[in-house]
Amino acid sequence: MVLKNSFNFINEFLNYVFSQIRKIYLNSSFYNKKISKTDTNILEYKPSQSLLACILNYNKRKEKIENYYLNSIWKNENLKKKDYIKLHSFFWLFTVDLKSSNKIIQSIILNWIENNENYNLKNWEIDILSKRVISWISNSRLTYEGGNKEYRLKFNFVIKKQINHLINEINRSDSIDDKMIGCTAIILTGLSYNDTKFLNYGLTLLKKIIKYSFDGEYFPKSRSIRQLIFYLKYFILIREFLIEAQSELPDYLDEVIFHFGQAYNFFWQSTGTSFLFNGNNEEKYYELDNYLKSRGYKFKNSSNEIGGYTILKNKNLSLAMDIGIPPERKFSKNYQSGILSFEIFYSGKKLISNCGYFQDLSHQLNKISKSSVTHSTLILDNTSVCSFKKDTNGNNVIYRGFKILNKKILNEKNHWILRAAHDGYQKRFGVVHERQVEFFADNYKLIGKDKLIKKTNFKPSNFEIRFHLDPEAKVTKTQDGDSVLIELENSGWRFFCKDSIIDIETGLFFGKKNSYIENQNIYISGITRNENQTINWEISKI
Repeated sequence: MVLKNSFNFINEFLNYVFSQIRKIYLNSSFYNKKISKTDTNILEYKPSQSLLACILNYNKRKEKIENYYLNSIWKNENLKKKDYIKLHSFFWLFTVDLKSSNKIIQSIILNWIENNENYNLKNWEIDILSKRVISWISNSRLTYEGGNKEYRLKFNFVIKKQINHLINEINRSDSIDDKMIGCTAIILTGLSYNDTKFLNYGLTLLKKIIKYSFDGEYFPKSRSIRQLIFYLKYFILIREFLIEAQSELPDYLDEVIFHFGQAYNFFWQSTGTSFLFNGNNEEKYYELDNYLKSRGYKFKNSSNEIGGYTILKNKNLSLAMDIGIPPERKFSKNYQSGILSFEIFYSGKKLISNCGYFQDLSHQLNKISKSSVTHSTLILDNTSVCSFKKDTNGNNVIYRGFKILNKKILNEKNHWILRAAHDGYQKRFGVVHERQVEFFADNYKLIGKDKLIKKTNFKPSNFEIRFHLDPEAKVTKTQDGDSVLIELENSGWRFFCKDSIIDIETGLFFGKKNSYIENQNIYISGITRNENQTINWEISKI
């Protein structure tokens, strides 16, 4: 143990020394000269701004260009991080009225160049830099057209200088999302300046991202639904850039988009709901649907399982369950320990939910929201199935996972069965947890069985099975103590469990991004026995 700690200390020390040396190098005149080597190609391809609609959250409120028409704003060190990123990424240009003065916009960009044309750790980060390049080029009607020769030369030079830096640094990034945005910026610059070096580098990087980040069925190795949709947007954007610029489409691009589209249809288009598994939040994608339709993208899917998730549905009800293995550690920063958790939607209203995910790494709720307790599943001794540790970037990543056992999916017209087991509690408590949820469509009844299968190293522990509810749901425990009545806006339900203690508890719901409100959950509690044990429960429409 002492030797291991010594090695860790030495490794951390060497990493620190290397990072300090690298900071000196990046701020040196030698490095500045290196990335300043650019050609004289001019901006030729100017993408239609409408192509960017797939990645933008449009705000009806238009920004006042005067807010940015100050030299001093680029030197303001007191901005909040979120505001600083927004300012220097220039994505606010997409909210500026196209009738705005080119002179004012271009003066703002010149102000920025005067203060930031050399590498700066804060505003040359991959995410900020990439968005800035995309925004400058995509808003060329404001940022480029009508500019004099001297301005255009500076504009072209700084774009290419930033891309040179991006190419130099992008492989060092641990963030695949940042690499995806950076890759888009490089490809767009290659197309816009007819630069084959940039274009070929970007397309090669895109292939590496595909190989590294996705499994054999092109589902994110992170198992993140939110990340899947993020990737879909950027792959489609790249494809649209290539089509509009009349550049050759790589064969693999259509194949990847086909698989992403199938998954997008599986999770959203065929259900119209947001499932709160593994880093996902409540989100509506109607604008993306409209964009896809306008561009001729139409996705279909007839599968019951994708990426370790199963969704069964009929006209009124959707039942989803997480029955997938945890991702590798390097892909697990947004993973939540919710194996065998399930969600139910009835006519667009959520009956049973998970609690969602609090994304702010600096907040204690980030780690709490990863816990098995925030999911509609079984826990032992108030511990999660997976264990997490912080990595060097402050992310809570997996260091102990589990295996999936005994999986079954039955999907008949009026009868469904979802069943799976995991061994995440076997080493610590000597039990395997198996869950079966059976649905009968004729009377809208779900019958659940949570089995605790005894193994040789069994030790008794407390168990709890939680069923989290949407914050708008109203619950009432009946006098007999065996039932809880659930009232939704459009229906009423009865939760029933006869042989175990059931109660109602207040919890936290993280469905909205980086916010939380109180919700209620029904829970069954008891003590594990030195024999195979089954906890029976049911949910039926009344």
